[in-house]
Amino acid sequence: MLLTRVGFGDLQHLAPILLALIFFIGLIKFSKNKSIEFKKSINLVLSLFVALILIVFHLKNALFFNYNIQVDLPLYLCSLMGLLIPIYTYYRRFWMFEILVFWIIVGTLQGVITPDIEVGFPSFDYFRYWVVHLGLLVIIGYEIIVFKLKPKWQSVVKSFLAFQVYVILILGLNKILNSNYGYLSAKPKSASMLDLLGDWPYYIFKADAILLIAFSVVFLIFKFSETKLFSK
Repeated sequence: MLLTRVGFGDLQHLAPILLALIFFIGLIKFSKNKSIEFKKSINLVLSLFVALILIVFHLKNALFFNYNIQVDLPLYLCSLMGLLIPIYTYYRRFWMFEILVFWIIVGTLQGVITPDIEVGFPSFDYFRYWVVHLGLLVIIGYEIIVFKLKPKWQSVVKSFLAFQVYVILILGLNKILNSNYGYLSAKPKSASMLDLLGDWPYYIFKADAILLIAFSVVFLIFKFSETKLFSK
């Protein structure tokens, strides 16, 4: 029997987060004395699993349900990152890390704190949601802790500019498909935080400014973590 919509702070919300945290800690300890190549392989396998879950989810919906390209394509930021993350873990380019680290920490973490899942456990959508969101956080966390990767100040700029490219592309696709991916063409019909930011298109610019501030805060956390206060 499927449970109802996932609510903030309920068992369906907290249980997968706790399990992911236990898995992440165990993975870090397991990787401690392994070779670099083995560690790279672990994150590649994790990213392929995340992408596979997304592909199967969308194929299943396209084949057996009414798949609507106006709302169902994996164009939302977390889904798109879930499909693209294997490219990073395979090629391992630092500029890719610079972009992803802020997108995942700011964007995906928000999806973990305030989940948007219509049908709860044990639906495939519930499983897909948590595998993607928590999987992305585990993958980028693994890069930070195991490979000791940290963004630079220029990384904030790169990640923010890359996001502007994403916004422009999605705006174009919304125009072509008559869709509203990312709520870039209109605010949600239901009440949301965007209501506090004014009408279209002003809320996009204001949300952009908030995003830049959030990226900067994340960078400062990385910067402060290098001080003796956090390193001891």
